[in-house]
Amino acid sequence: MPREFFITTAIDYTNSAPHIGHAYEKVLADVIARYHRLKGEKVFFLTGVDQHGQKVQQSAKKAGIAPAEFVKGITEKFVDLWKKLDVKYDEWAETTSDRHKKVVQGILQRLFDAGQIYKDKQAGYYSIRQEQFLTDKERSPDGEFGPEWGEVEFREEENYYFKLSQHKDWLLSYIDKRTDAVIPDFRQTELRNAVERLSGDLCISRPKSRLDWGIELPFDKDFVNYVWFDALTNYISFAGYDPKIDNYEKQPQEFRDLWPALQIIGKDILIPAHGIYWLIMLHAIGFSDDQMPQLLVHGWWNLSGAKMSKSAGNIIDPFVLVEKYGGEAVRYYLMRAIVTGKDADFSEALLIATCDNDLANVIGNLLNRTLNMTWRYRERVLTPSNANNLPDGAGSAELCELVRTEIPQSLKIYQQAMNTFEPAKALGMAVNIGIYGNGIVETRAPWKLAKQESEKKRLDAILYHLAESLRIIAILISPVLPKAAHGIFDQLNWKMELSGKEERFRLDDAKWGGLPDGHVVGKPVPLFPRIEL
Repeated sequence: MPREFFITTAIDYTNSAPHIGHAYEKVLADVIARYHRLKGEKVFFLTGVDQHGQKVQQSAKKAGIAPAEFVKGITEKFVDLWKKLDVKYDEWAETTSDRHKKVVQGILQRLFDAGQIYKDKQAGYYSIRQEQFLTDKERSPDGEFGPEWGEVEFREEENYYFKLSQHKDWLLSYIDKRTDAVIPDFRQTELRNAVERLSGDLCISRPKSRLDWGIELPFDKDFVNYVWFDALTNYISFAGYDPKIDNYEKQPQEFRDLWPALQIIGKDILIPAHGIYWLIMLHAIGFSDDQMPQLLVHGWWNLSGAKMSKSAGNIIDPFVLVEKYGGEAVRYYLMRAIVTGKDADFSEALLIATCDNDLANVIGNLLNRTLNMTWRYRERVLTPSNANNLPDGAGSAELCELVRTEIPQSLKIYQQAMNTFEPAKALGMAVNIGIYGNGIVETRAPWKLAKQESEKKRLDAILYHLAESLRIIAILISPVLPKAAHGIFDQLNWKMELSGKEERFRLDDAKWGGLPDGHVVGKPVPLFPRIEL
């Protein structure tokens, strides 16, 4: 039985409302998940929210409400946004759930019993904003701590530590042996360089005297677990992992059917959280090298070259974008206008131009023209005349080229791009087919052929080839634009018994000749109206 494709994203911190970066990450994961379902694979998609921590406790106190009530309100915003963006996940992680707490406490107890966790006293400079002790490495050349650390104070505190440094050699060896541990590859190089500099152990607790909004340490009731063993553990706690079993092969079947995962994270949390802490945590509890997750690291959406942040006041609100342009337009722009792994500048003008150029001018235009001409000239009926058997003349060569070269090459590049997590490139293949189809309409003018009885077969062939191209385009865009893909199938009057269902689309169906002789198309309705400023 093949393993399920398990995809998970970084869980969102519930100290503030979602922004465009959150939206991009979740849509990217949703698109990858839908593509694997398109291939016929069984998929498990996990996402959720990280609800504990000192910042949450402080924000809740400032708002005059309990932390549980505060995170509930923020969580609802995330859930609402994923509905608006049509992000379909299979499991929702909340770190306040009892299921998650049991796994976290079980892992902590195992590591404590194994001598991997110890108690020690630390004195030094502490960043209140980042909730961590700082070392001299964090100082700027002038000896001061930079503004990114916020308020810094000297603090002496007793806490529990995880023996991170003793796993350094293993992590270096793992990174060297697995060349695709992190995607893209330049991020793996960055990670290896960071591991080389690794020294010291990891503080994993906070005393309850200053933080009680967290998961209590099972071996000391006076402390709560700090973020790392809490937030990071969600990737396995909600996938069925049993912390009482230290042998991976004896883990529940439901977990082994899923793990390891493809984890989608932002570049800012690769080092040290996911690339160092998380991989070492898994190694420490018995996961082998081939059971490590693969990390897909995406870049940031910037504004005029600057990182978006609340303090800079340049946050893009995804709710406003969805309200203005619709969820599908936002999905399309986020996937089309950035190269996975790299940064991009967000531009509302580019969003409009991208959707108008690709969707309204190319795909929507081809759909409307094809169906209107089929209604007007052929009473809605398609006849798949073979371009090879047409008399010599205009149109035959282009149709043969479409079937023999254009579509097969586009499909090949599309699959390669999606398999390497490049939806922007994959979408370009669907648009290219649309451009080719519109080119046939412009150069061969079906409205002129309709006036000549001798060109009946040529007109039939052109209309069929255009309609069949649209059927294939709908399949290719379905992971990014599920509603629009259904709209194209509905107007083609194709697979109507599965209308609105994801199983309506299969990559295996993206081969020539799906529409039968005599197929009756549906009514044309503008699917991608141009966006008005």
